[in-house]
Amino acid sequence: QVQLVESGGGLVQAGGSLRLSCAASGRTFRSYAMGWFRQAPGKEREFVAAISWSVGNTANASSLKGRFTISRDNAKNTMYLRMNSLKPEDTAVYYCAAVRSRGYGLPTKAEEYDYWGQGTQVTVSS
Repeated sequence: QVQLVESGGGLVQAGGSLRLSCAASGRTFRSYAMGWFRQAPGKEREFVAAISWSVGNTANASSLKGRFTISRDNAKNTMYLRMNSLKPEDTAVYYCAAVRSRGYGLPTKAEEYDYWGQGTQVTVSS
């Protein structure tokens, strides 16, 4: 059974940085795609970034590119999201997700993912 556990969220001032982690267990993730999503109160879940576990290619939300960087450590079975120059509008619950790769592109829609973590709160104060 796939388990995803996020950590690293918290309260940070605008302009600050955070690194989120997603520890994955229960499978060999070599053939999986992993993603980060976020959801602010009253809003739909929003795609942030995705990465192929095997080759490491990435996809990023265009609005966040340049500030957020996704990466993974195969040895630790952990995915990361480095967030720089944080803004109050980045405040949300951040989720990691996983799905077996389908051989074409990287999934960017929440409904394409099969497994989800419980989320970690990120709050950016102005």
